[in-house]
Amino acid sequence: MKIAFIVDPLDKLKPYKDSSVAMMRAGQKRGHEIFAIMRQHLLIRDGVVSALSTPLAVSDDDASWYTVNGSAVTRPLTAFDAILMRQDPPFDAEYVTATWMLERAALQGAHVFNNPQAIRDHSEKVSIAEFPQFTPTTLIARDTTSIQAFIDELGDVILKPLDGMGGSGIFRVRHNDPNRNAIIEAVGDNGQRTIMAQRYLPAISEGDKRVLLVAGKVMPWCLARIPKSGETRGNLAAGGTGVAMPLTAREREIAETLAPILWQRGLLIVGLDMIGGHLTEINVTSPTCMVEIAHQAQYDIPEQVILALESL
Repeated sequence: MKIAFIVDPLDKLKPYKDSSVAMMRAGQKRGHEIFAIMRQHLLIRDGVVSALSTPLAVSDDDASWYTVNGSAVTRPLTAFDAILMRQDPPFDAEYVTATWMLERAALQGAHVFNNPQAIRDHSEKVSIAEFPQFTPTTLIARDTTSIQAFIDELGDVILKPLDGMGGSGIFRVRHNDPNRNAIIEAVGDNGQRTIMAQRYLPAISEGDKRVLLVAGKVMPWCLARIPKSGETRGNLAAGGTGVAMPLTAREREIAETLAPILWQRGLLIVGLDMIGGHLTEINVTSPTCMVEIAHQAQYDIPEQVILALESL
């Protein structure tokens, strides 16, 4: 198979923990050809979607994990057996444009994952509203009065922007917080941005758990991202510690419910975020934590992704 990865610049990736790099390595080990595409190199000429693609040879050496394995050539996306869209947010206008172009490629016969329309249709924050039976008490609003009332009602909440990642812009706010108004103004850009507010879950001390789904199959291990002392956020980018754990019965119930629904929509790789048995986010752009699980639990999720592609 020829497998292309649409990723951030290769020299910016962290091979010791990057899930996309791990999938490239798994693909090559199974005998497949690996290519890298930068999002800015997508183009449509006379209706045909193409991209400048660079063939890679990858290794397990994190210090020099890839070499260019031939000439970079502009190819139609239908020349690849699978294309994985793995670029990190922010989910801005350029990201949306990429999904339009990739959707056109899919209509021409390219096999693109995650499905471009599904990526566009599934806000990683707002999409949990489809499954309120599994979520903490949640408000998605722009109106400051509604947000203030929500804080008064619950007393202790988390505020977060809808387009962040890695824990950026997330605040815990109590009803008597002296900085309450300033935080609301900052996260909501003085009432110009819609934000999410969720009931604060004390179980965050046990970890913000990333549960991975691959082709509708629930992976048996999750990564609990445990906040460092004095921190509310468990995100690894915010200093959290990742600990691989088997799924609880409640986590598996949630994951087994969502897995077939999301796979039917073309979402090959999904990262469900759960705290205390509550669903808090559905990550579909570039779900990660595969490497930490593989190292700690000896369960190779990158290989599971490649096996799923081979079976399609």
